[in-house]
Amino acid sequence: MLLVRSELPGLPAPRRGKVRDIYDLGSQLLIVATDRVSAFDVVLPDPIPDKGRVLTGLTVHWFARTREIVANHLLTADFAEFPAVLAPFRAVLAGRSMLVRKAQVLPVECVVRGYLAGSAWKEYRTSGRVGEHLLPPGLRESERLPEPLFTPTTKAATGHDEPLTFAQVERLIGRELAARVRDLSLALYRFGAARTEERGIVLADTKFEFGLVDGELLVVDEILTPDSSRFWPLDGYAPGGPQPSFDKQFIRDYLEQSGWDKRPPAPSLPTEVIAGTAARYREAYRRLVGRELGGEEG
Repeated sequence: MLLVRSELPGLPAPRRGKVRDIYDLGSQLLIVATDRVSAFDVVLPDPIPDKGRVLTGLTVHWFARTREIVANHLLTADFAEFPAVLAPFRAVLAGRSMLVRKAQVLPVECVVRGYLAGSAWKEYRTSGRVGEHLLPPGLRESERLPEPLFTPTTKAATGHDEPLTFAQVERLIGRELAARVRDLSLALYRFGAARTEERGIVLADTKFEFGLVDGELLVVDEILTPDSSRFWPLDGYAPGGPQPSFDKQFIRDYLEQSGWDKRPPAPSLPTEVIAGTAARYREAYRRLVGRELGGEEG
């Protein structure tokens, strides 16, 4: 079933993000990944079939595999373990929701770039830099960087995230915590890039969010999904231009040539763009998890 907006009568009204509906259950949060999709920080009018299930399934997959790097806020994604008050909502929640610990989320988007793409490519062509990092001359679009770069941004409630210097991150969250989230972000990226490559996918860039629970630093929200990452097929990778992708780039490319000014309201997506995006999300899941969505993990 498509889920654009969850409605759980009897529960407190959720906080609705671009993609997720978050319910406060007291000591825990229920995070529901809908099929909404955003581009250029605007929620589009058309949902993408199975998108919420892909995001939840991949996040659970990666949380289980990165616990030795950093703990996470997941309690369970198994509907059988959810509180009894949620039992009437199985059709809505099963497969697309997580029960998590409440965290004080840090006001920083922790972006890591391993390849020169997107806004980083545009910035490099203008200044030879990406954020604070001066890069060698002569790099091509989509080329692998000499080393992964930590390029943090603000975490805007509305509008666009803005780049942050590392000194600004230190002022926001403190010097010690800034160094920890930088180092953990780079470690998670390197782990993810190695594992995705084994599955035939290049992890070009990605972003992480962190939070504190009783002083413990945790990775929260989602990790290494097509919404938070730029995924390219390894077998077709060729630096020197844009790459095909398993993420939202298919939608962005359509919107870029549509004439839309990137301000609300967003235009509707053609049927073929919706279907093509859904297929890319499912294929990313199949490759990374080793099974079709809803099957046994391989």
